[in-house]
Amino acid sequence: MEASITAVQPVAANPIVLNERSRKTVRTLINASHRNLLFLDKVVDWEQGIDFSKPPKVAESSWIYGTPYWDALTPEQQNEVLWLETGRDVSYFIWLEQTLPELYVGYVNKYHGALTDDVREYLMVFSREEIVHTLMFRRYLEAAGLRLWSHPENIPNYSLFEQQLAGKHPVYGICWNLLIEWFAELNSIFQTQTDGIDPLTRTMFREHHTEELRHIAFAKTVCENYFDTAPAGEIAEMCDFFQKGYGFLLAEYTYMPEIALHASFDFPIKPDDAEAIAAVRNSPNNQRLNEQRFRDVREWCLKYNIIKA
Repeated sequence: MEASITAVQPVAANPIVLNERSRKTVRTLINASHRNLLFLDKVVDWEQGIDFSKPPKVAESSWIYGTPYWDALTPEQQNEVLWLETGRDVSYFIWLEQTLPELYVGYVNKYHGALTDDVREYLMVFSREEIVHTLMFRRYLEAAGLRLWSHPENIPNYSLFEQQLAGKHPVYGICWNLLIEWFAELNSIFQTQTDGIDPLTRTMFREHHTEELRHIAFAKTVCENYFDTAPAGEIAEMCDFFQKGYGFLLAEYTYMPEIALHASFDFPIKPDDAEAIAAVRNSPNNQRLNEQRFRDVREWCLKYNIIKA
């Protein structure tokens, strides 16, 4: 008896619909990615290593700079704080960029018969680049002698938010990725691309930024096409959903309580001191930093009613 073969039925509707101008943008991103690949062994001079006589980021960008907590630290402790904060930034890139290939290739598999060729290819290109980024950042942690911070799923607000993404329209996943990567990129470039920063750290974040700019452009293109064509009720529901995510990201990129668990000294802010954490997140220096470094993502979110003025 011959085995019967059942054809896999394609999903009826394409979930990522782009106008012709946007499809041209995606094709441009694809070509740029194929021309300019990031190679792990060449992105920085790993053999030369890190210059620990220089900081990994500007002091003014520290989460606790401009507060009595910072002023009470010794210069050695202040330097350690800068490295620990950089370790958090790198760890978040690792956790995010390990997740995205599964998400995006999942879209390719689920909607295999519906996606246009250009969108399908860029989802795959995107995934390849994120895998290399993850390997690069893990190598950096080892070179810097930094520990990997906890997975964000251990943070209750983040975990609950992520769980709600399951089963939602793919644009939800792409928009969430956009917000996370945009926050992360604006933060890392703002604090590392100045003279006096460790050269390896500065170069790594700059080279990473080149590819991430393409990722952000793709996600913005997909989201903006959705906002232009989706029913008003669906858009309102999506914007309400991501308003919560925006608030979470702003808080976590301003101050992360886990730093107290990584410090070699008695860190002045305990992980469960909600009052002190809130005060630091709302310090004048952090308000100024957030106004400057996150301006682009804030203005985009205001434009599309993800947040309110």
